[in-house]
Amino acid sequence: MHAAETLAATEEILPCTPTRLEALDEAAAARAAAVLKALADPTRLRLVSMVRSSARECCVCELSEPFDLSQPTISHHLKLLVDAGVLRRERRGTWSYYSIVPGSVEPALTALQTLQ
Repeated sequence: MHAAETLAATEEILPCTPTRLEALDEAAAARAAAVLKALADPTRLRLVSMVRSSARECCVCELSEPFDLSQPTISHHLKLLVDAGVLRRERRGTWSYYSIVPGSVEPALTALQTLQ
């Protein structure tokens, strides 16, 4: 008998048994994916970091300065973050001010923790 045949003959073959799989439900996965998609861009990740580190709301004009991007491009990135529920926008006259939505990244963090 060859070694492979000997090994196969001595292994106990167990039937498949259902295992308890813990996974995100569909709604939680969709929420997490929306947040992760919004954060999956270096510019948007930096914008969220800047807003989070600020002691107050941030004006789009302030957020545009550190980037070598036009103000309309920054506004587009901010809109995607607002649409994903990560940032809150408040318009004051012609300017928009941004702040973090409390708990907005929790769905993404929870989803990532299930992968550990």
